[in-house]
Amino acid sequence: MKMNVVFHKLVTVVALLTIIFTFSQQNISGKIVDEDHNDLNAVLIFNTTQNIKTYSNISGEFSIEAKENDEVKFIKEGFYRLDKIIKKETFNSQLQVQLIRAEALIQEVKIDYKPSGDFAKDSKRLDDSKKVASLKSELNDYMKSELNEPLPKNEISKTFKGHDFQAGHASVNLLTIFGEVSGLIKKATGPQITTPNYVETQNFLARVKAEVNLTMFEKYGMDEEKIDYFLAYAEKVNHLSKKYRKDFNVATILSELQNAFGEFSKLNKLSE
Repeated sequence: MKMNVVFHKLVTVVALLTIIFTFSQQNISGKIVDEDHNDLNAVLIFNTTQNIKTYSNISGEFSIEAKENDEVKFIKEGFYRLDKIIKKETFNSQLQVQLIRAEALIQEVKIDYKPSGDFAKDSKRLDDSKKVASLKSELNDYMKSELNEPLPKNEISKTFKGHDFQAGHASVNLLTIFGEVSGLIKKATGPQITTPNYVETQNFLARVKAEVNLTMFEKYGMDEEKIDYFLAYAEKVNHLSKKYRKDFNVATILSELQNAFGEFSKLNKLSE
């Protein structure tokens, strides 16, 4: 009789633990569209309670781990952020998320130049400098074109090579062996560097704007449009999406952007 009681209690405990495990951590999934019901890709879905992030795919679909009462945010540049508290019924159906496009606010324009009345003369003051106009034109052409640059050679620069200890001796070149072993380890552990297509590049730049803190550039008078131009410039010069889209490192990307901004600020005559 006692054995039966113990057995029934054990079964009850196991059943309760199974239910708790099943319902404590599940996945929610759904689709994200705009107010015109167009699919929205590259939307950041952030479970702030669990500190878990993911992005919607090209069809606007997503899936993320969540528990009941978790807070999940849906974030995309140019749209109002949407916050949701996960309810029990959310796990039984697909979430239909609609993001509303934010209004574009036109900043007040201050004109320091006093017009002379000569249209031909005054209009030249409003034009971009030749360097800035050329840069914008090149960036527009670059962002519309396929990225097909060859990969850089995987070799050590002569500047960083040490002393040739093999000179005059018929022995094994330890530096050569070390370089080859390091190369093999890097190839085996790191993601393969490949040339991104247009969609991959745009998704990478959207992720940079969502996750990298770009507020430091605002003190130079950089609004959203200028920051977009700067990111396109840095992408063209440093091939950021090729190097970091598969190994996204916020600190490394920010360092690359700071280095690229030096030349960009000179071309555009930016100052604090």
